[in-house]
Amino acid sequence: MQMVKKTAIVLIVLWFAVIVMMPKEEIYYLLEQELAKKDIKISSEKISEGWFTLSIKEPSVYVRGIKVATIEEIDIFSLLFYTRASLKGLLLDSSLERFAPKEIDQAATVYSVVNPFSIALSGSGIFGEAEGSVNLTEHQLRLKFSENKNLGMLSSTLKKEGEGWIYETSF
Repeated sequence: MQMVKKTAIVLIVLWFAVIVMMPKEEIYYLLEQELAKKDIKISSEKISEGWFTLSIKEPSVYVRGIKVATIEEIDIFSLLFYTRASLKGLLLDSSLERFAPKEIDQAATVYSVVNPFSIALSGSGIFGEAEGSVNLTEHQLRLKFSENKNLGMLSSTLKKEGEGWIYETSF
C-alpha cells in the first residue's frame, strides 16, 4: 500500500510540475506562427501567464491584412487532460456584420480526454444563447441557437429543431 501511495504522490507532483512549468506563452507564440501561415495575424495583445492559465487581453485579429475582429479577453485554463478556452467581448468589424453576429458577449470551448474526439462549444451574444460541438472524427460542427435573430447570413442556413435552430457544417 505504501508503494501505491508513493507512486501516486510522485505522479501528482510530476503532473503539477509539468503544468506549472509549461511554457504557456511560448506555446501561444507557436500557435501565432501557425496561424500566420494561413494569413491570420493576432496583434496588439497583452499576455499574462498564471500557474494553470494564460490570459490574452485586447487582441486584434487580422486576416490577409484586414482587421476582422477585436476581443476584450481570452482566457485559457489547462490541466493537460482538461482544457477550457473562453473569450469575452468579441466584436466583429462592421463590414462583416451581415455575414455573422456582430457581437459575442461570451464564448467557451472545452476539451477533455474523457471525450477525446469532441470539443464542446457554448456562447451568448446579441443572437441569444448557443451550444454545440465539434466532432473531430467526422469533421463536423453542430451549433444550436436559442433564437434565429441577429445572425446575418447564417440565419438562412439554420434548420428548426424542437425549440431551437440548428447550424451544421463539415470542414
